[in-house]
Amino acid sequence: MSITRAKSLDSLYEECKDFDLVLVPDAPMASALNRRLDQPHFGPFAITPRRLAARRREQAEDRLAFLEIIETTDLNWKETSYAVGNILQCWEYQGTADAVLDYEQFATTATHTAVDHIADMDTTSKRLTEYSIDADTSVAVVGFEQFTELERSILPPDYETIDAFTEESFDYPPFRILDSPAAIVDVVLDTVTPENAGDVAVVLDAASQYSPLIESALEAADIPYYGGPGFTDDARHRAFIQLLRSAHAGRDTRVGDVRPLLTQLGMSIDIEHDEKRLFDLDRSEVDWLLEFRDEMHTSTFEEAIDAYEAVTDTTIDAFREELATLGLLNDHVTESAVDRLEFYLQSYEVPVDRENEGVLLADAKSAAHVDRTVVFYLGIDEGWTHSSPRRPWVDRDQEFERNIRQFQLLLQNGVDQYYLVQDTAGGTPVTPCLYFEELFDEEFDRFSDLDSLQHSRAFRPTQDGFESEPLDVSPEDVTTLSQSSLNTYVNSPRDYFFSRLVDNPDKEHFREGNLFHDFAEFYVSHPDVITKDTLDEVATVMLDEVDPFLRGVDREVRLTKYRVGLETIVEFLDANPPQSGGFRTPDSSWGENFFAEYYDRPIDSSTTERWFENTDLGLKGKIDLVHSPTRLLDYKSGSKKSAYSIVKHSALDPPSDKPNFQALLYLAHQRTERPGEELRFTFFHFLETLDDVVTGNGSLEDCLTTVTYYPVTYKGYITREDTFTELQEDAANDCNKTFSQVEYEEYLAFLDRHEFPETTDKGELMESSFARLLTEQMKQSVGDYKYVKNGCKQALRYLLRIRKRNYFSGDVDAFEQFVKDRRSELNDRRAGDERFPVQGLGGDPNYRYVDNRDCILEGESR
Repeated sequence: MSITRAKSLDSLYEECKDFDLVLVPDAPMASALNRRLDQPHFGPFAITPRRLAARRREQAEDRLAFLEIIETTDLNWKETSYAVGNILQCWEYQGTADAVLDYEQFATTATHTAVDHIADMDTTSKRLTEYSIDADTSVAVVGFEQFTELERSILPPDYETIDAFTEESFDYPPFRILDSPAAIVDVVLDTVTPENAGDVAVVLDAASQYSPLIESALEAADIPYYGGPGFTDDARHRAFIQLLRSAHAGRDTRVGDVRPLLTQLGMSIDIEHDEKRLFDLDRSEVDWLLEFRDEMHTSTFEEAIDAYEAVTDTTIDAFREELATLGLLNDHVTESAVDRLEFYLQSYEVPVDRENEGVLLADAKSAAHVDRTVVFYLGIDEGWTHSSPRRPWVDRDQEFERNIRQFQLLLQNGVDQYYLVQDTAGGTPVTPCLYFEELFDEEFDRFSDLDSLQHSRAFRPTQDGFESEPLDVSPEDVTTLSQSSLNTYVNSPRDYFFSRLVDNPDKEHFREGNLFHDFAEFYVSHPDVITKDTLDEVATVMLDEVDPFLRGVDREVRLTKYRVGLETIVEFLDANPPQSGGFRTPDSSWGENFFAEYYDRPIDSSTTERWFENTDLGLKGKIDLVHSPTRLLDYKSGSKKSAYSIVKHSALDPPSDKPNFQALLYLAHQRTERPGEELRFTFFHFLETLDDVVTGNGSLEDCLTTVTYYPVTYKGYITREDTFTELQEDAANDCNKTFSQVEYEEYLAFLDRHEFPETTDKGELMESSFARLLTEQMKQSVGDYKYVKNGCKQALRYLLRIRKRNYFSGDVDAFEQFVKDRRSELNDRRAGDERFPVQGLGGDPNYRYVDNRDCILEGESR
């Protein structure tokens, strides 16, 4: 099967021009045929059955019936809407107003009441039911299969049917694949101008992201269009609804949740406050909103509109009129009244006055005919598939046939058709509209499996754009990178770029973490100030500082969490007091400390919060605690990571999907101060045992993860006699048994002759020639026993675990070169040699760790 070719409008006109009356399934086709009349015609020529019977422009009778019934009955709004929808739909498919009462499950009291009222109303459906065409009128019906039972009921005994399709297949144009919705919109904007806008139509799923994108793009280019935004799309109307809703939303509403409302109200709040509770925000900018919230419970909708118009210096007369129509204007703004209003606006399309000129935006699920020369089809994905009503009066097979015929007609509008699609979105194939499965014989999963052309994005030249002033200034090179900047850059250079430009809101966990860090630093300097009793005070102070981010129900739980975290920090520092390490730092007074200010005591420790900037290596950072000359410590409030995980996620070739170079970066700097020494970096996860502490079973050791740097190569480490002794004593049983029967010199000679594989994959190591040769060597020395073969496997696993849980000189050397390369690459990009790509060294970024997600388009790589 294939797409059946539709007859051209000129061809249809030739077939039906001699008839007195031509009934067509939709208004755009009627208008197109009427424009082709070449001689005067008495009365209507081409027309839809509804327009013919009503003798007026078609109205949304579901909305009108709803308004009538809520005004004249006691039915609530939701049951009214449900009943009206069923009555009108069943009427359309069965031909009578009371047909719905034949279905027992739908014949409710509310439905009986609604049927009685609708039957008496002057609706288009009622006029259609009562209308009949004069038997003397010659009638042609175009696309008879598209008509419903109610529409067919007006036909005279004798009429001609004209098929809208030919016997031929439609040679559809190729699908033009672009990499993003923005690129698709750009293609449309490359073609349309204010002068040719009247010749262009855009067909799309009105509920998709294409709708706001194309509307905003056309507005920005000053290109007229119609058929797009509705009543609730008006920014003023949306803001007013959000204003009403926010006033009833409770005290946990966040600033970020109502930022569009704040913008519309002209209230400028810094983005740093986005995650704080709005109604506890101590900012003068929101005073009006807080006052409105307090007063609204005694205000009417009309008074709320007056207040909104006064503060925004705008008018929303259309909204005022609609509230009057609903009978809400003089009602108090209760939460239930706002719920009803929102339900109404979500359920019904409020009519708006439009200028019918410019580009036509047509909904793919409503239109079948678009009489424009050039037609763009955007997306054509599964969102274009109709959902057939799941009601017993609907023949779903017949409905599917009706929809697929409409789809075929839709795809052939215009002289030139352009199918603009995406093949993937966010790395996932885009599913073409499900009707294609019925129309195409070939198997396919995505658009690229069909006749298609791949297009790169063509960037449109802007007009004036933002004002710019050329500066004769060379870009300043980045000389040092912090661990957070390096992590971000490796995951996604584009995210790193935006992190230098875009502010992000304060985060609850950042505020918590900073307070815990400040406490730990303060306690090292002033352990005498903090007692068991004062920890309750400290926990309460922390809670008050974090409170703007919390829900009210979270306070007690957080207080327990803070108290346990503080006790764990105190317990560790009491049991393991830091030793002066002589850590060199260019600045001994790094930042401010909350608790130093709170207790009015200075911080004078030489071991806490030590800043370093190593320009030779291109590294910088801040050490939480120099625990000893050879041990650094970092406080972590998150969940504990193993040494294996820490080393794994600091991999360089290729980088991990969760790159984290903190331990490696700090150890690289530390070895410049303690060359040739064994160094340790410890992560202290002071909340790891929270649940255990509450039950009385906490252990400090469960909070600590340490990775060690050995100032030798990995090969140098495993050739040490100490490592050989571990294989004899500390490894698994068969390994101990095997290697205790050979001498260290034999082990060393074997490693001198054979290079340990570079792999960190256990399977590859076990299959390597090194593993085979080691096993052969041990069998010769110990005997051909089963435990010897198993003992060699255990030895290899033991040696591999050492590699995967520690750092060696070669690892740090490679990291230093890695940083040098990244810094050079970064400075080239800053100089404009190339764009900052979205993809990092490991390919697509891990979006869970992207901070500026809204600034990065899905599927974009450059």
